[in-house]
Amino acid sequence: MTADVGAGRANGRPAGADAGLRAPTTAEKVAELRRRRAEAEHPASPRAARRLAARGRMTARERILALLDPGSFVETDRLARRDVEGYAGPQPPGDGVITGFGTVDGRQVCVYAHDATHRGGSAGAVFGAKVCKILDHALRVGCPVVGINDSSGARVEEGVLALAAYGEVARRMVTASGVIPQISLIMGVCAGGAVYTPAFTDFVVMVENTSHMFVTGPDVIRAVTGERVGMEALGGATVHATRSGNAHYAAASEAEAIDYVRDLLSYLPANNLDPAPVWPPASLLEPTDADRELDTLVPDRASTPFDMHEVVRRIVDDGDLLPVHPDFAPNIICGFARVDGVTVGVVANQPLHLAGAIDIDAAEKAARFVRFCDSFNLPVLTLVDVPGYLPGTAQEHQGIIRRGAKLAFAYIEATVPKITIVVRRAFGGGYAVMGSRELGADLCFAWPTAQIGVMGAAGGVALLHHRSLAQADDPALLRQVLVHEYEDQLLTPYRAAEHGCVDDLILPSETRPTVVRALRALVDKRVIGPAKKHGNIPL
Repeated sequence: MTADVGAGRANGRPAGADAGLRAPTTAEKVAELRRRRAEAEHPASPRAARRLAARGRMTARERILALLDPGSFVETDRLARRDVEGYAGPQPPGDGVITGFGTVDGRQVCVYAHDATHRGGSAGAVFGAKVCKILDHALRVGCPVVGINDSSGARVEEGVLALAAYGEVARRMVTASGVIPQISLIMGVCAGGAVYTPAFTDFVVMVENTSHMFVTGPDVIRAVTGERVGMEALGGATVHATRSGNAHYAAASEAEAIDYVRDLLSYLPANNLDPAPVWPPASLLEPTDADRELDTLVPDRASTPFDMHEVVRRIVDDGDLLPVHPDFAPNIICGFARVDGVTVGVVANQPLHLAGAIDIDAAEKAARFVRFCDSFNLPVLTLVDVPGYLPGTAQEHQGIIRRGAKLAFAYIEATVPKITIVVRRAFGGGYAVMGSRELGADLCFAWPTAQIGVMGAAGGVALLHHRSLAQADDPALLRQVLVHEYEDQLLTPYRAAEHGCVDDLILPSETRPTVVRALRALVDKRVIGPAKKHGNIPL
């Protein structure tokens, strides 16, 4: 039997070996493996790789190596490929996706990255099989998964097999949800059915000007509706980080996006059964000078805004908060921090935006964040300054009743340690849904600046005394008197403390030590709920 060089390579024989005369030597077999490895490790299209570099973008392999600790990456299925009937182009090994595992700060992480230099990173059957295998491995060993997305979508020439690949990947992602953290990095185009797999993950990180996500692209929209829109305006990082909420963070560069993911992983447990990394605990339980600055932070006038980040910085270790959704629904703050060395999820109203009122976006943003914290046993620290839900026909017509209820549902359902601090206003439904005692907070404290009631003084006086005000000789003076009476009698935090709605009133400067002691007291909290499959959150 004779064989040419190409056939010899296809059958695993080294180039130049005459299969009809002798078997390849060990040295030749080693050389052949080295050659095949080198082929797999180089871009399928060097020209495409050069185009990426010219735009400040990395190849798939460069992205993985930037994410993982040096020398830790172990690639899986690097030689996998499949001949596709009807496609005569090159079939380099890997099939457009790189999969494997390594470490980030010494902790195990699984990773996969679309290789846009091979047919645009399009997904086919081998692509799906490789990603499914690494997801199965991550679930089996209990470690996070980071997916680096840069794909043109389903591979057309593979037909239903490409669609089936997405289905298999999606099923595994849903199975892994709440068991292992899943993070998506969008490093290029993510279109069509490909956008739904990142949507299943816990966090989506995009890059400004180079990342794009949309179900239907500009050309399809123009053909169907006549609307003309560019890729950036349709599905760029800024759009998804500020308007749609599909992106949890928008980075200025690929390097910054990778750094954000590394920081994020440092706060998270490997899975829902393991604890999050614990740093050396803070030793000071007495108020510091930074703590005492809180005693003068809240303005005298309840209508004057202040930056809630200043409160957060004085409570958490080193003043560090890793934001989640920082540019979406900025009227509520969500992020990860450490208190006494322990990871906590922080949820706080932001008076600088919409006076801290809760709208649809804020409710859904915070609800999803609380549910993630609950899934992975991370305590939730809530800081409250909320005038209530945002009023208006737009909010009502868009479903504030159903969508706003998600936040209350999330807090009630959560069984992790929940600590709430009422900093200033806590009015109406806003009081209830922001981690109130009645919704299941384990410990609820209030500052002496707190006002807790059905509504603020101005609205309450107008509702209760509208007739007296209409008949008064000096309505302004009477309103001022009635407002003071309302605040003293109905909004005072001492009334809430008397009825057990808050566990104690604390000085602002006592907040950090109080939270530290509360977390230590709740470390062994256990909740056994009724037997059920799962709740039915108002989606």
